[in-house]
Amino acid sequence: MENITPIFASSGLSNEGPKESGASLINDAELLDIYSQTVMAVAEKINHSVVNVEIKKKILQRGEAEKTVAAGSGSGFIFASDGFILTNSHVVHGASEIETILNDGRRFEADLIGDDPATDLAVVRIHATHLVSAPLGHSENLRVGQSVVAVGNPYGFQCTLTAGVISALGRSLRSQSGRLIDNIIQTDAALNPGNSGGPLMNSKGEVIGVNTAIISGAQGLCFAIPISTAKFVAGWLIRDGKIHRGYIGIGGQEVSLHTKIVRFYGLPFAKGVLVVSVEPASPAARAGILVGDVIIQFQETPVSSIDDLHRRLTEIIPGIPVTLTLVRGVEKIVEEITPIELNEATP
Repeated sequence: MENITPIFASSGLSNEGPKESGASLINDAELLDIYSQTVMAVAEKINHSVVNVEIKKKILQRGEAEKTVAAGSGSGFIFASDGFILTNSHVVHGASEIETILNDGRRFEADLIGDDPATDLAVVRIHATHLVSAPLGHSENLRVGQSVVAVGNPYGFQCTLTAGVISALGRSLRSQSGRLIDNIIQTDAALNPGNSGGPLMNSKGEVIGVNTAIISGAQGLCFAIPISTAKFVAGWLIRDGKIHRGYIGIGGQEVSLHTKIVRFYGLPFAKGVLVVSVEPASPAARAGILVGDVIIQFQETPVSSIDDLHRRLTEIIPGIPVTLTLVRGVEKIVEEITPIELNEATP
């Protein structure tokens, strides 16, 4: 070691400088390698669950007989080993035939189990063996900046993987039916046409969202439906084939309540649903609900998230008045509102 010391001294560097720099380079390389290994592990965990969804529709042209033609493709993923697959409603809506292509090349005709344009989710089912279901995670505690991985079949390129971060939470997005989908995840993991219906995953390889949309002409603006919403919707679609949902006509976003409000009113929770938009002539508009109100209770049940509100709206009978407890400014008020059947609502 004595022979090495003069070399550093003659170059004007201390012993500590190069060591720290070298250590930093090593640490950076190790971190990048760990990140790469994580992404690769996620890909290996999900690839066998992702499917390509191809659809055909019947068309009738003037002077010709009805015929079936290819009408697009998208992605999906197996979420139950008995063949249930989650995808987007806009991928399969109106299809006369649905075919899925598995990662191993097998092709299966799929049956449409249920379709919910209001959340842009659908469930199809194939009858096949040796299926690998994707592990489903949770979307309640996601954080902006969290690393995510998206897998799908853009432009028919099967099992294409992209990586990025969660850019924002609590976004609202209009589905093709014209309804607002609330609590959307925004990510910069690159998506392209054909990615719709594919999984968005965390670093553990768990599905935390269903990729649903991109902003045409923009870069890094991609969106996914939270898996908590997808689980809830999928359960109802498997049971009934559709969701009987009450409609009140608001767009909402989860927010934290001010500590003083929580303490003053003795609330057992610290979150609510902020009203960010009210549809004209909707039940909410007629009831006097205002943008900026925070919904904290539906009937006697606390509401601390968009999913809580959606669940309550599927449990009631449309046409029967219910009460919403709101925080408006610093005042707690109760409004009576009469939800209507979603099918009767105008976008």
